[in-house]
Amino acid sequence: MENLFGKMPDLFKSEDELRKVWSKPDTRKALLEKLDEEGFGVDELKTLQKLIDAQNCDLFDVLEYVFNSHKPITRKARVKLAKDDIFTNLNDKESEFIEFVLNKYIESGFEELEQEKLSLLLENKYQTLADARSALGDPKNISLLFVDFQKYLYQE
Repeated sequence: MENLFGKMPDLFKSEDELRKVWSKPDTRKALLEKLDEEGFGVDELKTLQKLIDAQNCDLFDVLEYVFNSHKPITRKARVKLAKDDIFTNLNDKESEFIEFVLNKYIESGFEELEQEKLSLLLENKYQTLADARSALGDPKNISLLFVDFQKYLYQE
């Protein structure tokens, strides 16, 4: 853990930068790859998560705790804090899908928010990608919906 404290400033300069990086699937993935290269892969971070009794928290909270000793909040509390902002501009069908994704996130963790999971989430919710497109629109809009709501999940 002491090694992780020393590496944090090399990976991001502030809590705001961490939030910005973590709130997008592609930059979150790149950060996790950098952490892994430094010897702090997801398994090591999950061990740290257990050590600080934060198993129901996002790995973001573990990193934030290491960076500046913020007390971690549960994924459920994180969703509750962000819900109004997340759903403000969504229509009923979009809200229904994002609610589904958020429930998976609460249940399983940030991995449910990875871009690679989108197709599986759509199939789990709608059975087929064609049905998902019918409900939510073209793939580009679905992808944007999936990525865009995450910025609210990690806002201050």
